Amino acid sequence: MPVIRIDPTTLAGRPCSLASALELVGDRWSLLAVREVSFGNHRFSQIARNTGAPRDRLSARLKALVEGGILERRADPGGSRYEAYYLTEAGEELGPAVLMLMSWGAKWTVTSPPMRQTHDDHPLALTATCATCGRLGGADEVTHEMAVPHWNLAGPEK
Repeated sequence: MPVIRIDPTTLAGRPCSLASALELVGDRWSLLAVREVSFGNHRFSQIARNTGAPRDRLSARLKALVEGGILERRADPGGSRYEAYYLTEAGEELGPAVLMLMSWGAKWTVTSPPMRQTHDDHPLALTATCATCGRLGGADEVTHEMAVPHWNLAGPEK
């Protein structure tokens, strides 16, 4: 199933790809479900247990993630009668953003990081870089230009 494409001009406020992305994955239970599936927990019961989400709310979020093209449902390979959730290509590409949020949260939001992440034989140290030039020092190095008519960085034009 293809990823839902949202016309950003139909959303309230500034037309922005971030706003469109948050329409699909911008609540706690959605991103936690994506985390669990990326950890290899594919069954609804596993996702529910590990997210702490109310079952009805989680069911709605999983349905929206499937409809949005982030997850897909497949037969459980264990041979049970249940279906399991798997990341689509779009869901896989969401993985680095989830890892960056986890890394940011470990640095800024908790008293002590509850999880360690390693890459090969060393602690995972994530940075965002430009794929073209290989560097990105900070947000002040990025130029933003509105491509939507009647908007500039200050807001809607009068």
